[in-house]
Amino acid sequence: MSTDLAPTLILTAEADFLDLALEELRQAAPDAQTTPLADGVLLVTCQRSFFELAEGWRQHPPIFIRHICPVQAIAPLRSKLNTDLSIMRQQINETILPLIDPELTFSVQSRIFADLPYKPFDLNTPLAELITHTGPTLDVRAPHQILSVVCATVAEPSPFATPHSAFLGFSLALHNLSNWAGGMRRFARETDQVSRAEFKLLEALEIFKIKLPPRGVALDLGASPGGWTRVLRQQDQYVTAIDPGELEPRVANDRGVRHRRMTAEQYLFDEPDQFDLIVNDMRMDARDSARLIVAYAKQLYRHGLVIMTLKLPEQNRRTVIDHALNILQQAYTIAGARQLFHNRSEITVYLRLK
Repeated sequence: MSTDLAPTLILTAEADFLDLALEELRQAAPDAQTTPLADGVLLVTCQRSFFELAEGWRQHPPIFIRHICPVQAIAPLRSKLNTDLSIMRQQINETILPLIDPELTFSVQSRIFADLPYKPFDLNTPLAELITHTGPTLDVRAPHQILSVVCATVAEPSPFATPHSAFLGFSLALHNLSNWAGGMRRFARETDQVSRAEFKLLEALEIFKIKLPPRGVALDLGASPGGWTRVLRQQDQYVTAIDPGELEPRVANDRGVRHRRMTAEQYLFDEPDQFDLIVNDMRMDARDSARLIVAYAKQLYRHGLVIMTLKLPEQNRRTVIDHALNILQQAYTIAGARQLFHNRSEITVYLRLK
């Protein structure tokens, strides 16, 4: 049942960075009130509409808020699948269906943060069938619009009739900050994958909508064991891999890879080549890494770009981020900065030459 105190949205961030996500929320909506639903997942009530907040963040994406979805209806749950589906269908018929564009593809994304006797799949399939009857085509990988369903236990005291509630909302995918439920972008593990770090680069290329030049030349700083180099080769790039350590043999034996066994600092003074792309996932202080990348700016072609991670300490993270970004702005325009799903104690930054 809807309430007079209906929340505006549900916000998701990495739990360890929730304090910084809350800073971003309150910059956009100073009156925002939050109720926790799960680690890193908040119910948000504020005066601004979901569309106002989402459109602002679409144009200027936050770093730490990973995913948002609107709340347009609230359904009290009885912990029985068929009963709960019936309640949700009623809310969708009354509130959601009028919002759907039958000409656009859609997806249903469910998340469950309560002790309920069913899984997201049990909700997604029947609710998707309800919507397809109105005309739109289901597309779970790249939908244009999304029905978000979040089932959660709301701590007492609350205005909701039952301990478990389903929060329902419909929006354009571009307003959710991610096409994936909760921003949880997962990639299939490949048999010849070198490391899980590959997922970070894949996610960065996707979320920043980066198209690399055909048969481009790339520089991978701190390349060992070769995960990012392998991804770049899959993207049709010839790679110079810089690291005093060894590369995984399958990467090292690739004829499109040139391995220079030296540090990034040594290579900088070794008459390096020019590149279309420089990537850097080295474990070093974020400010030192930023200074290194500024020094490498002269090795980029005019159209060149940089993808790098900034490793963050447990304390004073905002200060470190601001300092590192200020250093980078000496040579680059910051085209994007996000704490991605596959990041850990770091953010990923996308840079273009000034």
